[in-house]
Amino acid sequence: MHEIKQISSLQNTLVKKILLLQEKSRERKREQKFVLEGRKELQLAIKAGYQMETVLFYEGLISIDELNSLFKGGAPKPERITISKEVFQKLAYRDSTGGIVAIGYCMKHDLESLVLNKKKPLILVAEAPEKPGNIGALLRTADAAKLDAVIIANGKTDLYNPNIIRSSVGCLFTNTIALASTAEVIDYLKRKKISIYCAALSASKNYVDVDFLGSSAIVVGTESTGLSDEWLEASDQNILIPMQGEIDSMNVSVSAAILIFEAKRQRGFT
Repeated sequence: MHEIKQISSLQNTLVKKILLLQEKSRERKREQKFVLEGRKELQLAIKAGYQMETVLFYEGLISIDELNSLFKGGAPKPERITISKEVFQKLAYRDSTGGIVAIGYCMKHDLESLVLNKKKPLILVAEAPEKPGNIGALLRTADAAKLDAVIIANGKTDLYNPNIIRSSVGCLFTNTIALASTAEVIDYLKRKKISIYCAALSASKNYVDVDFLGSSAIVVGTESTGLSDEWLEASDQNILIPMQGEIDSMNVSVSAAILIFEAKRQRGFT
């Protein structure tokens, strides 16, 4: 068994590298690496086939044996490094991470490699989402509904932003995700004969009156600007959630959840 390295200094080169990966999208893209924290998040990433380069752990919260148990089933073991409480507190955003901070390798999310395993898939498309919290919430909803895919069109935020991983509670790793431009996504959906249902106020039908039993893509935009004209022109049917109060919209993740689970209800939650 290899000797476990130790890091106790905040000036350590690896500590500085992790901080840079956490803070800079440009560094994540250049290195094609990301940082995650948390025992559950690490488990989900390993299960999804993500390769970890390094796992740092604070023995006050997790032992080496507990850490090794997460890599059962033939998952390749990364370099493991024990860190001091001071280093852990510097690197970890939350206290409830189980003593783990890890560096992993990003996966590719190109649209043409997207594999849809069902004959009549149900997909969520989000155009130009920017707030990491909203993206994380959308991914949690997609996981809860076991959607066939999530496609982000004209994304404004790096998918491996630590705030997305954190707010998605690791659901970044449980969903099938593709990234592309709006034009590319529309072309893809048309070629695959997947009906496009855009959440929009104009020329819309009540979402409960729409048939989601066929191959369906539910498309949502930002709360501030909604969907672009490209989507509205490509839409097979615009859909809306009737509002009974003073406002005419809800948080995008809430709206998406309502629409998605109506589609799941129609499909018998299969």
